[in-house]
Amino acid sequence: MLSYGVRNVLSRCTLTPTPRRATPAARLSGRHCSSASSGGDVDRVSALLQLCVDRHYVSPGHTNTERFQCGTSCIYGPLGTELRRNLLEQWWRSVTTSTAQVFGISTLSSSEDPAAEARGRLRMVESDRLLRVLEQPELSREQLVQEVQALIQRSPSPRTNFLQGALEQFVPSLELVNRKLPFGLAESGLCFQPSDGSVAGSLGTTETEVVEENFSSSDVPVEELEGAASRGVRIIYSFPWGQEPLETLWSRGHAELLQTHKGVRSKLQCRDGRKSVPHVVSLTGNMDRGVMAFLSNSLQQLVKEDGKQKLLRRKVLKLHPVLAPVKVALDIGRGATMELRQVCEGLLQEFMEDKISAWPGYLETLPTSMEELNTKYDEMGVLFTVVVSENTLESGLLQVRSRDTTVRETKHISEIKNFLSRYITAVDDI
Repeated sequence: MLSYGVRNVLSRCTLTPTPRRATPAARLSGRHCSSASSGGDVDRVSALLQLCVDRHYVSPGHTNTERFQCGTSCIYGPLGTELRRNLLEQWWRSVTTSTAQVFGISTLSSSEDPAAEARGRLRMVESDRLLRVLEQPELSREQLVQEVQALIQRSPSPRTNFLQGALEQFVPSLELVNRKLPFGLAESGLCFQPSDGSVAGSLGTTETEVVEENFSSSDVPVEELEGAASRGVRIIYSFPWGQEPLETLWSRGHAELLQTHKGVRSKLQCRDGRKSVPHVVSLTGNMDRGVMAFLSNSLQQLVKEDGKQKLLRRKVLKLHPVLAPVKVALDIGRGATMELRQVCEGLLQEFMEDKISAWPGYLETLPTSMEELNTKYDEMGVLFTVVVSENTLESGLLQVRSRDTTVRETKHISEIKNFLSRYITAVDDI
């Protein structure tokens, strides 16, 4: 599982108890972000963050982009939201369909956990109820403190991970598989970060073209071990600004599982003749940091000479085709007419019916050169640009430009939908 995660898993998740194998569910990382250490790294970080804002992957604002760089939940733009959704969808498919007996679950985002106070967990207190307590003038200071403490203890705890929910689901899930191991549970959702109260997003993993040299692993120091974990191993990704953990594999033993089910071993035993209780292995990953890793790895800044020996700089967001928010951009050449727009409308409808995400560039009213359009779509990560021209009306031929090769091909309008569908289907398994 760990070697698989080195290549494919870029999210934070928690696995359910099993003696031999475990599977994911989502959770937030509480580590801080690093800063770039050299001038070149600073330039690359700045270019990446600016591109994410300009091309609507994240919303503008220093605080928002800083949170995004740190791997905490931020405000995503339309393309970032779609990238994140694609990432989660690929993760879900990967863990629930490519591995036998991995079941999706959905647990509450808060709980009334009696052990929360002892562990120093967060509590969610309604502000109106707190104000009503504080506005009682007849209470002494000691009584006021007691009332506030009682209110806090009665309030539910926001979840900081999915482990507890998975542990509670172990017994009913064990019955589902006729009390035979191994099996796993997967979940995604929001978790609160105790360190600063920020919220992390749901996670996901997917196959990608991330270069393996960017990965490393390290043992979690003893003083940072979580709960009953006896060992932890972090998978680390080398960002331009420094190394950040993407996921952590924990060996947790069976103490937490026993505690959750009040020490009743008979409820936890399986049909293998042994009286031992399964041990818990958990895999946790940060979805937002995973999104940032894909964007960081995908950004390429290319320099080439034109015919006049002039240096041209080109930024391309080479996201994996399955993850790219927009697969094709539809645009029109010079001499735009109502007929050309109608052709684009027809193609857009065909793409939508075939679930191919398309960008209606032909709706733009400001004049734009093809070079400017190519720059825009390359930075958006669009796989193909389809240009409809007067020639299309005469012969049915249109131009198709590839993001990755910059090669322009001529195709008949009747072929374009099938061409895109075949391409997307083929890369889905890469």
